[in-house]
Amino acid sequence: MKRSILLCLAALCASAFADEVKNSTTTQAGTPGQVIAGVRTTAYTHDESDHIEYGARNAVGSQLKYGQIRSAAADWSIYPVGTVFQIAGDSSLYVVDDYGSALVGTKTIDLYKPTFSAMNRWGTRHVTIKVIKWGSFAKSLAILKPRSYKAPHVRKMVASIEGRPA
Repeated sequence: MKRSILLCLAALCASAFADEVKNSTTTQAGTPGQVIAGVRTTAYTHDESDHIEYGARNAVGSQLKYGQIRSAAADWSIYPVGTVFQIAGDSSLYVVDDYGSALVGTKTIDLYKPTFSAMNRWGTRHVTIKVIKWGSFAKSLAILKPRSYKAPHVRKMVASIEGRPA
């Protein structure tokens, strides 16, 4: 049942997204349905040397996803944890549930791929995304703040989120 609902949702989103990309010039920033063109994307896999210690787990502590719903990593002060988006021409839904030091201070989104070959095939691409649902800066902060002593990139995201206008 869940799978059929997800497939239906993905098909509906893909159809609506195609029309939106053609017809929309701007949508207010931070609102669901926002279309963002030219987003730089890269790919990562859990077998990379800098991810080995975490295995196939994301920053929120659950399994990295690769199916109809897929994991993505980003700077949580730009794309907060829980942000759901779709890439033009791709029926999959992506959820920001991970972050990485190289992403902080950039607008790059890193897409999880289950293998090195899939990661390398993706390479670097500039894509158009549609934000289905924006995540939560408060939740991002709740996860990041206790980790801020560990790494400068985490402290930078915390400072950036705390510096956001209310």
